[in-house]
Amino acid sequence: MTTPQKKCDPAVITAYEEPSVPPLHAGWLVVPVLGLLLLAAHFFRFGDMGLAVAIVAMSGLVFTRLGWARFVCSATLFISSFLWVQTGIDFVQIRMAEGQPWMRLVVIMVGVCAFSLLGAWILTTEKADARFFKGRSTALSQTAVFALASGGLWLCRVMPKNMTLLLADRFVPGSGSVEIFIIAVYAAWLCGVLLDRRTQRKVRSYAWAFFSFVFFSQLALGLLGFKTFLMTGELHLPVPALIVAGPLFRGSGFFMLILFSVSVLLVGSAWCSHLCYIGAWDDRMSRVHRGRTGRLPAWAPKVRIVLAVVVFAIALGMGLSGVPVVVAVWLAALFGMTGVAVMLFMSRRMKLMVHCSSFCPLGVMSNLLGKISPWRLRFSKDCTKCNACIAVCRYNAITPERLEAGVPAFSCSLCRDCTAVCKHGAAEVRFFGIASPRVTHIFVVLVTSLYAIFLGVARM
Repeated sequence: MTTPQKKCDPAVITAYEEPSVPPLHAGWLVVPVLGLLLLAAHFFRFGDMGLAVAIVAMSGLVFTRLGWARFVCSATLFISSFLWVQTGIDFVQIRMAEGQPWMRLVVIMVGVCAFSLLGAWILTTEKADARFFKGRSTALSQTAVFALASGGLWLCRVMPKNMTLLLADRFVPGSGSVEIFIIAVYAAWLCGVLLDRRTQRKVRSYAWAFFSFVFFSQLALGLLGFKTFLMTGELHLPVPALIVAGPLFRGSGFFMLILFSVSVLLVGSAWCSHLCYIGAWDDRMSRVHRGRTGRLPAWAPKVRIVLAVVVFAIALGMGLSGVPVVVAVWLAALFGMTGVAVMLFMSRRMKLMVHCSSFCPLGVMSNLLGKISPWRLRFSKDCTKCNACIAVCRYNAITPERLEAGVPAFSCSLCRDCTAVCKHGAAEVRFFGIASPRVTHIFVVLVTSLYAIFLGVARM
């Protein structure tokens, strides 16, 4: 591996990193495990079975060797100490109001709090670091993803007053905490493999396809009459362009447009390569045939811009002129089917995402809003013009001319496939012009966290 590559590679990790000190003896793990089980028992006593089950499952992470698992469990135990303090205060106030003795209760609650803090501390020692050595170089990033994904999904669970967003809660009320835990664990794992150059290209594609599969499986079940799988119980067309065209036609219903805009501001045009439920189809079609990706003529990307202007103008015009909704729906469906045909007959043949780079109007919006976002892909002076990145770019964003300029084309979606194959570390994700392993970690943390939240709540 060359020196530049070591400098720019955010996670040149090995599956098993050798510990530098003797690992923590397994017997010490009893303390954090019991601390978590006490916390689970507390929630069980107060009737939150779902959260109790999730914390019991979390205690199982203590028996793994995963670097991020010890941070997650340690943070949970530390936070739980504040819960014990508040619970103790509440119980003492109740006993004092009833004129009952309370000193023994104080001693017990202080002991429980101290036990939780001891468990949290044990998991932060050097010996614990030696025991939980797998993926040590990405552990903090994976922990951040676990926290952001679980926190975001928890907000999605508790904030809506008239809607239940998590499927688990729809089928088994109160079980949303279990779904949140499962998705957060998956997201932490995904973050680790997306930070490994050896696996990021393949795993991103399959994870994206999995997200699309989950999305459209729920849509299919909704079409079969199981309305529980639909967001509102009503069917909407799964055409990405409608995220913008729909509000233009109706003059209302801006939730998805706001969600899309915020997502793009957070991660730039990576929305197109990680979060779009239709883009995953185009990606799979472009991978049907192996080999070097094709190239589109210079005028082809401009077609997408023209289409975007025409589609959005027509949507606005139909809305202002009072065109019946049924007509708009049929036009939208026809446009969506045309996009599918582009994938089947052009993307598959050219081994290039023709739909995303030359047809999709929403992609234009993503790329435009991405210019406001601080995230950029750039090619540094270490580039040797070996053209390895050109061979894997499926968004028609990298050409010899673009490499010479050091900037990809407008259609770049920050998929980072080029960074995975660049042997010299010249392809860089930058934040306000800064490129470093930490910047790459932050980018992957944000993208993976949004992906996990979308996986939990995105449905028609």
